[in-house]
Amino acid sequence: MPATVDTQPVSRPNRLLTQNRELKAIGVWNWTLPAWAGRLPDGRTYNTCPAAGICRQVCYARNGTYLWPAVRRRHHANLAFVLDDLAGWEVAMTAELGARRHRGAWIRIHDSGDFFSDDYLLAWLRICRARPDQTFYAYTKEVSRFRRLVEPEPPANFLWVYSYGGTEDHLLDPAVDRVADVFPAEEAIAAAGFSSQEASDLLAVIGPRLVGIPANRIPRFVRTLKGRRFSQWQADEDIRRRRRTADTARRPRIATGEAVRER
Repeated sequence: MPATVDTQPVSRPNRLLTQNRELKAIGVWNWTLPAWAGRLPDGRTYNTCPAAGICRQVCYARNGTYLWPAVRRRHHANLAFVLDDLAGWEVAMTAELGARRHRGAWIRIHDSGDFFSDDYLLAWLRICRARPDQTFYAYTKEVSRFRRLVEPEPPANFLWVYSYGGTEDHLLDPAVDRVADVFPAEEAIAAAGFSSQEASDLLAVIGPRLVGIPANRIPRFVRTLKGRRFSQWQADEDIRRRRRTADTARRPRIATGEAVRER
């Protein structure tokens, strides 16, 4: 959570979809939320990435321009609209997608944040079906939520890629699922049999099924990554967590204020 909290009240955004420089270059519009956990100006706490694992330690959306006050206020306004009036937000998003500038466009759902609840994901699926002339895509770590709500009957114009680095990595099967992994360097991607999406973000959903993403070269992120892929780092963390849980279970239990020794 940020050390400082923006207490300026948020108002509903006039436009919901934006374009950053990278996505504008390939003709993609995007919708964004604040990344991971934080606090809205009204004091409410949130977690827009409930399945985030090690990725939260090196998240690009918790760095740089994403921390500028004006950018944070915009992201907070987007989230507040969803939380306060999901039905109204769905109507507004569907209507905005009907504008001429979005005709036939690609829409990236989240350049930060994720599908944090069933209701929110279902709203996006309805939006996709209501706007069949656009193509929507997303990265997500919400594997079990997608297994339940999307995979049985996905909209024809919705594409997704599961990204490693989350607490549900163990549910992924790279032999079947479209998956994206973050690598410490571009050359490591090909060596692992993955295909880079560096040339275009759209390659994550229309290119080969095993997607490689070169890590951000932010110095502190590079030091934290220690030359590992996200999938490897998360697997190591999962092992450590299981060991900690097992160690805790083996400790003497406390009952009525006294230690109960294991026999």
